[in-house]
Amino acid sequence: MNGTWMQWMQGIVTIRIVGGQPEKLVNEALAGGLRLWSIRRTSAGDVECAVTVGDLFRLRPYIRKTSCKLRITGRRGFPFWLVKLERRKFFAVGLLMFVAGIYALSSLVWNIDVKGNVGISEEAILKAAEEEGVRPFQWSFRLPDSDVLSKRLEARLPDVAWVSVEKRGTRLTIRVVESTRPESRPLLSPRHLVASTDAVVTEVLVETGRAVVKKNSRVRKGDILISGTVGLESTPRTVVAKGTVRGIVWYEYNIVSPLTQRVKVYTGESKTRWYAVVGNRALQISGFGSVPFAAYETVPLVTQAQWRNWKLPVGKMRERLMEVRIDERELTAEEAKAAGIMQAQADILAKAGKDAKVLAQNLLHEKTDNGKVYMKVLFEVEQSIVTEMPIVQMQGE
Repeated sequence: MNGTWMQWMQGIVTIRIVGGQPEKLVNEALAGGLRLWSIRRTSAGDVECAVTVGDLFRLRPYIRKTSCKLRITGRRGFPFWLVKLERRKFFAVGLLMFVAGIYALSSLVWNIDVKGNVGISEEAILKAAEEEGVRPFQWSFRLPDSDVLSKRLEARLPDVAWVSVEKRGTRLTIRVVESTRPESRPLLSPRHLVASTDAVVTEVLVETGRAVVKKNSRVRKGDILISGTVGLESTPRTVVAKGTVRGIVWYEYNIVSPLTQRVKVYTGESKTRWYAVVGNRALQISGFGSVPFAAYETVPLVTQAQWRNWKLPVGKMRERLMEVRIDERELTAEEAKAAGIMQAQADILAKAGKDAKVLAQNLLHEKTDNGKVYMKVLFEVEQSIVTEMPIVQMQGE
């Protein structure tokens, strides 16, 4: 016996018509403009239907005329819901406070995200936004319109070409497109490119200047590779030498690698703590007491409440404390050698540059003593071997 939304607001009463002439009552009531629906006959021979509260009182003349009696079997709608709330005042007040609290929390700006910035720091953008009144825990209805705010931020940030401000729920996103400026290159003085170490040259590529060495040449530290002096001997001129020279360099390492390795192992034991999260603060609600593990790792997981497409500034966080222990793993001599050599190669590449390559390695000496493997290894590495040397010109030249 569902009614329309307007009928629900007026209040819907389900009635049973007993005795008299129920069919005549229904027909005359409908002819008189009353709204009766869901009319049906019960197993006892009575007629049951639904009517609004207003039309219920207008049924009285028809009831007397047809000698019928009415029994109310159900009440639904807004007026009856208000009566129930009046009986439960504390519930009604709590419900209103809850709705008001959710509305107030959803009207605040809780998080401000900055996207698209590369050269401009996020702190500078947030500072400009704060000067325009955009800050966390600010009422969103007090903020200027997004278009107005975007133009104001563009004026405060001269290094950006475009700014967009978008608000979704409690999160405000500032997107920027930075202005493209030509890269400023420092002014360089005339120079030579010289060898940074002893090596055998494998590649020479000259951009500016004059190549002094060739492929497969052996050079010593300080030898000129690309000269910054060009032109005829009678009329020389100096330039900024530029280019690439790569060569093979040898490194001798004394490596000590232990035959035991300390590894971290999870035991499977854990303890869980739960927190209620409001904004950037968390309140612990379970898992109190000391941690029963001597060593452990903490793994947090935050779940934020969501209503439709809005992320609310409340949620929960599970913090899992996982017990760990440190075990010692025995290595074979070959495993210890491989680990030591790998660590030495990583150290070489860190010193020689990201474009360096280890071409070969020669084991010169090896022995095992006191639970360790001692090695002397010669590494053959191809790398850049250039360094700069300024050209000092004498006065009068």
